[in-house]
Amino acid sequence: MKRIPQYLALLAYMAFLIFPLLWLLSMSLKTPQEMGQLHPTWIPQDPTTANYVTAFTEKDLVGAALRSVIVAVASSVITVVIALPASYALARYRGAVNKAALGWVLLSQVFPFILIIIPLFTIMVKLELVNTLAGLVAVHVTFTLPFALWMLQGYVRSVPPQLEEAAAVDGAGRLRAIVSVVAPLLAPGVVATLLFSFISSWNEFLFALVMLKDPDVITLPLLLASFTGPEGVARLGPLAAASVMATIPSLVFFAIIQRRLKSGLMAGAVKG
Repeated sequence: MKRIPQYLALLAYMAFLIFPLLWLLSMSLKTPQEMGQLHPTWIPQDPTTANYVTAFTEKDLVGAALRSVIVAVASSVITVVIALPASYALARYRGAVNKAALGWVLLSQVFPFILIIIPLFTIMVKLELVNTLAGLVAVHVTFTLPFALWMLQGYVRSVPPQLEEAAAVDGAGRLRAIVSVVAPLLAPGVVATLLFSFISSWNEFLFALVMLKDPDVITLPLLLASFTGPEGVARLGPLAAASVMATIPSLVFFAIIQRRLKSGLMAGAVKG
């Protein structure tokens, strides 16, 4: 009986989180006439898939989703590959340089991204990376790397240095100790960082809007914005249908990563 309020609060929180997705799904199945009613309905009275057909036939939804997947996966993998050894160095080696590096990591998160759009675009033009997925990946890595470093160095600090010292006593070198002892315990942190980097890149709109102009290379957020007309009035039906389809890859990725995260936490608990 004591846990009933806790369960009710958890149920209310879950309903709050899932409501936007359910409402989006409901909108995607409504006809234009039903969406124009003065009193909106929760459940479509006459469900239709016409909005999905329109979204797929009028726009290159599959191509944009594939490009977004490529950018998000590449950005997240590159970010973790760079952040993992750097976070180990920040956590294990103390000194003025490391303190300055951590301070810069925190400071870099304070500046609004809009302030650096013009110099960033100028640099990308000189590097001939404008209107390319490679350039967008480079930008995403640059702006997710500081937070990824901060996340991973916290996980590295949670691993006792005595474990590496014990491995060194057994004859393992530093690299062998890192690979065999530290890396398995960092699995939850690596998975969490991958998830953060993927979601950040998947949902990113501002940099993609500045970097990509060719319709053949635009990512999914830009494609969704194209359902808004010149007057700023969105075609709600096709937009809702495309938005529903846009959530599927991220939900699938999260479901896969969640299993890895749980197994990593269990492995870390057993080995710790």
